[in-house]
Amino acid sequence: QVQLVEAGGGLVQPGGSLRLSCAASGTFFSGYDLAWYRQGPGKQRDVVATINTEGVTQYVDSVKGRFTISRDNAKNTVYLQMNSLKPGDTAVYFCYAQLRGTGFQFWGQGTQVTVSS
Repeated sequence: QVQLVEAGGGLVQPGGSLRLSCAASGTFFSGYDLAWYRQGPGKQRDVVATINTEGVTQYVDSVKGRFTISRDNAKNTVYLQMNSLKPGDTAVYFCYAQLRGTGFQFWGQGTQVTVSS
């Protein structure tokens, strides 16, 4: 069992920045593919960025050049650096982990990000 705990959400003005973090309990963190998802008001939960066990990253087009996903296996933590935030980025952001090559997947509880002036 892996527990994921997000932090770093909050209220920010358009154009501002936030860094989300997701700390994982348990062991063998380096064996997990990781991702950030978000769910805006009245919308479905969609992937934002992924990072696999080799550190290869992918982003949804709407955040390319603005968001950066990274991982620190020594700290069992995955990050999402969000710059040039827009009102459309307002959502609850969820951390996701899947043990590579298996069906074992885990979700964090979510952290609210609100972009508003």
